[in-house]
Amino acid sequence: MSPFYVIPTYQSLLRNFPLLKKGDLLLTRIPIRPDNFHLIFDLQCREVISFPSFLSQILSASKVAQAEILREFMPPYTYVIKNQVSLLQVMQNPPPYAGFITKKDQANCGLGVKLWRDLEELFNLAGTQALEFPFVLQPLFRDWKDLRVIVLGELYKEAYLRENPDNFRQNLFFGGKATPYELSEEETTFCKRVMERGGFFFAHLDLAYIEGKGPYLSEINLKGGIKGASIKPLEYEKILHRLREDFFNHWKEEHQPFEIL
Repeated sequence: MSPFYVIPTYQSLLRNFPLLKKGDLLLTRIPIRPDNFHLIFDLQCREVISFPSFLSQILSASKVAQAEILREFMPPYTYVIKNQVSLLQVMQNPPPYAGFITKKDQANCGLGVKLWRDLEELFNLAGTQALEFPFVLQPLFRDWKDLRVIVLGELYKEAYLRENPDNFRQNLFFGGKATPYELSEEETTFCKRVMERGGFFFAHLDLAYIEGKGPYLSEINLKGGIKGASIKPLEYEKILHRLREDFFNHWKEEHQPFEIL
């Protein structure tokens, strides 16, 4: 009987890619780029196990993927725009808001978020370098409460309110302030549902309340900045390492013999 294989690094994955089979374990992330998507599809078809999960890696790298796959948790009037036709469809029946934002597919820290006066202004630049397809389109909600939630498996959880009176981008990268926040049972359950749907063993979730309604999912990522959080970087990394080791140890119980490549 051939052993199960454990792949601890991306370099090891590339060297040993043809050897992998059902039940083998990948313990590293795959860079999510157009030239790498076929690797994920193939590994999934071969039933290779991954920590983090393949789906969570894809969702973390793509705001468009989040808006499509996690649509049920998103704010109302969240659209994925892939071409001018899909944008025109929104314009034919526009949401009842003045002002819109777009989110660049693979950008973080609010750097890919742009503000538009109206859909016509947006349409004039859609598909150019100023606004490349695909992107996420949402109304500019005026009454918006922003929460960052950090969930590290069952080992750690904290939340804080993010506020920035000088910028519609509420994240701390643009000068926002963080205030500790006690999650309700409903909010905790909401986070668990999102993580289960996206295959997240750990996550940073951005939640939103709009005009007093919510929570909604704004974004989710496997990792993010911890500025404003109580947890320190060293403790954070130790918990992530323990989650990885716990997953590995549980996998070993049903996958013997194994070999680390």
